[in-house]
Amino acid sequence: MSQSPTGARTAETVRVAIVDDHAVLASSLGMVLDAEPDLEAVGTAASLEKARALLATSSPDVVLLDHRLPDGDGVAAIGDLRRVAPEARFVVLTASTADHVLVAAIEAGASGFVSKTRDLGDVTQAVRAAAAGESVISPEMLARLLPRLRATEPQPHDSLTEREREVLTLLAEGLSNAAIADRLVVSVHTVRNHVANLSAKLGAHSKLEALAIAVREGLLPPS
Repeated sequence: MSQSPTGARTAETVRVAIVDDHAVLASSLGMVLDAEPDLEAVGTAASLEKARALLATSSPDVVLLDHRLPDGDGVAAIGDLRRVAPEARFVVLTASTADHVLVAAIEAGASGFVSKTRDLGDVTQAVRAAAAGESVISPEMLARLLPRLRATEPQPHDSLTEREREVLTLLAEGLSNAAIADRLVVSVHTVRNHVANLSAKLGAHSKLEALAIAVREGLLPPS
């Protein structure tokens, strides 16, 4: 989101809630976000209980969510927090790169991850990507994690069109909307519509969750 010539934030600013019990990190993230003209930190919470109150009053576009909090597992709480802020995208802050943590976040509907060991500047890129509906994950990590997603008996999804299945396959390659548009020789807007439609049909809240459901229900091979 941009600022007006007077420096005031405009209505398109990406509103970000920070849920992390490390006060110094949360404060630093807030300062980094507020230094960007298109981003705004709308508040911090150090627990899941406080996060529910924050999300209910701040209507964030993106939630930066620590996966370990004093009163519970942040990843496991994504579904509960989404009921409070249904339009928000969730990006998990984690010090762990263990596959089971990352897979759990994908299956919970997170848009991706940011490692706490990375430069704070990476957070701004992650927030912008999540707000735009993109996945915050490298193609290499996605390829590593897809085989770990739980596959069950294939379920019929005849409502998915051939083009939507094609887009789903390209999402599994880790391609962005723009890259898929180039591959299919269509507009980015068209790709966004396909992603929105297939996500709605699968009951997914993010691209990564759509892939998890697709693997689980036999629409994509797990590897």
